Amino acid sequence: MLGMQGTVATFDAATRSGLLLLDDGTELPFPARAFDASGLRLLRLGQRVRVETDAAGGVVRVTLPTMS
Repeated sequence: MLGMQGTVATFDAATRSGLLLLDDGTELPFPARAFDASGLRLLRLGQRVRVETDAAGGVVRVTLPTMS
């Protein structure tokens, strides 16, 4: 699923995982594999991101809104 956006609430560079705050106020954790799939090297707190999820709602990729 594409199109969800939010902001980075927490990010641990050591584990490459964190927590997003979606625009509707929902907190959504993301695992290292979703960060690794993005090609990014770092996320900053408060940074806007786009989220891709699987059919079960698990985060599979976290990217910047300007990336495809």
